[in-house]
Amino acid sequence: MEATGERRRKLTMVKALHTAVWLFFVACIVLIPVASALRRFFWAELLAGFVSVECVVLALNRGRCPLTDRASQYTDERSANFDIYLPEWLARNNKWIFGSLFAFDVVFLAW
Repeated sequence: MEATGERRRKLTMVKALHTAVWLFFVACIVLIPVASALRRFFWAELLAGFVSVECVVLALNRGRCPLTDRASQYTDERSANFDIYLPEWLARNNKWIFGSLFAFDVVFLAW
């Protein structure tokens, strides 16, 4: 079994990576309507494509990010934010909040 310090270090690395990936997709979701409003449809569609690929990855992994599975190898904690540097309320409601925004973005882009 790995030493506690090594497990903590690996968990920190996974949480940092997970947070960076989350920030990338949040930026995509925020920028889709901006690009659409500026009539930069290629960029809006590219951003929507990135988010759509992430949706497929989540769907194929039973609604969980693969990084959550990786983080679970290094801790027994299972709070909503055990695997990412987000406030617990945001981690708990993340899919609903940003899924709704993404749905709006797609409708706005199509319009």
